[in-house]
Amino acid sequence: MKDTDVLVHGGGVGGLALAVKLASNGVDVAVVEQLKAESPSYKGELLQPKTLQLLDALGLLDEILKHGHTFDAIEFNELERRENDEPIHIGNSKMDYSLLFSPYNYALMIPHEKLKKIMLDKAREYSDHFTYIQPARFVGFEEGVAQIKYTYDKTYEKMSAHIYVGAEGRNSPTRNAMGVHSESKTYNHHFLTVTIPRPPEFQKGKIVTTNHRFLGLFPLPNEKIRTVFLIKAGAYKALKQEGIEYIHQAYKELCPELGDYVTQLQSWKDIQLMIPTMYHVDHYVSDNIALIGDAAHAVHPMAGEGMNLAIQDADVLGQLIVWMKQQPTWDMSHLQWYEKVRRPRAQFLLELSHLSALAYSFPYRWWRQVRMKSIVQMEKDPVLHVKQMLNISGLGRWDNTILDRAIQIGILPKRNKAINEEEQLSYFFERTEDYPWEKGEIE
Repeated sequence: MKDTDVLVHGGGVGGLALAVKLASNGVDVAVVEQLKAESPSYKGELLQPKTLQLLDALGLLDEILKHGHTFDAIEFNELERRENDEPIHIGNSKMDYSLLFSPYNYALMIPHEKLKKIMLDKAREYSDHFTYIQPARFVGFEEGVAQIKYTYDKTYEKMSAHIYVGAEGRNSPTRNAMGVHSESKTYNHHFLTVTIPRPPEFQKGKIVTTNHRFLGLFPLPNEKIRTVFLIKAGAYKALKQEGIEYIHQAYKELCPELGDYVTQLQSWKDIQLMIPTMYHVDHYVSDNIALIGDAAHAVHPMAGEGMNLAIQDADVLGQLIVWMKQQPTWDMSHLQWYEKVRRPRAQFLLELSHLSALAYSFPYRWWRQVRMKSIVQMEKDPVLHVKQMLNISGLGRWDNTILDRAIQIGILPKRNKAINEEEQLSYFFERTEDYPWEKGEIE
């Protein structure tokens, strides 16, 4: 039986971020990963500012910047479709990360598997404290000890740890073993996602919408672009029967500058169907077991928060475990600090992403008018704009008020007063909020 301080079930970005955090601070950590090759499935690629700050602290950001594409704004274009004619623009807005008073006032796109490799390579630099077990998977507990199944020969091994962390994603055996409860929310839409070439001048994020269509465009490095196209739930098979030309035509209509690039997409086999769901477990910690990332919560992909929540979970849990190891004994009651910090923040972002999803869930013209007004007001009102960018960045939290909502839907006029640096920074998370146990006030 092998022993370690921390056993992480799952070697995705959350599990690997936790491993780097622990191993670099002298905590013995083993990661069990069942995949023996790169995953063909789409996973998150958008890194938000708080995540970039955390990755910088781990010594990863320089390498990530070499292999990623940064942008500081997302454009919103609303179109009116016309029969037998090109659509016309009826609304343009922009949400701007550069408004944030932070060195990390931008977002970054990076291929998911490249990010994983960067993290794994970094973890391996701490070989005295890091063990990578692949291909193998956690299958359950027996008398409080993890049972690991090796894929190549179907054998089993016991692994004992002070702390076990479920980081396997949505189908988490660790979550099942804990017996935690969650209720899933489904949506009336699905997404098609595929990476295609892009023109060099296409540098920022862009969301293009009509009354019935939504196309998200997020530039990747090497003149590629990740595209996300909204369809009705259950429409996937029927659209495939129309041929790949359906996608060509839809993209050309919504974003003409991609016309010569989307036609390089030749097969539906390259397109992945994404079915958005949302859930949140009722607790993250049980005895010496903790959940991070999609094992604990699934967020609608509209705001690009899923991967970021996993890495931010890993940071708080990792910092707590490092602190716990420095104490005279392992006191598992301290793990509750992780849940106290992370669960409210994850719930806040789940609700924020849910509201974003609802904005594009209904094809009614009156609903589109509300959405368009809301986005314009959010851009033009300095308070709304800063609040939105701060909240999705993960750097802090600034709740919306009833007054904000009234301005957002146009009942009240927008404000003109700019938000100064001092006021904005007062809503950033401080270290004592990220790691409250360090104050020495253990509840």
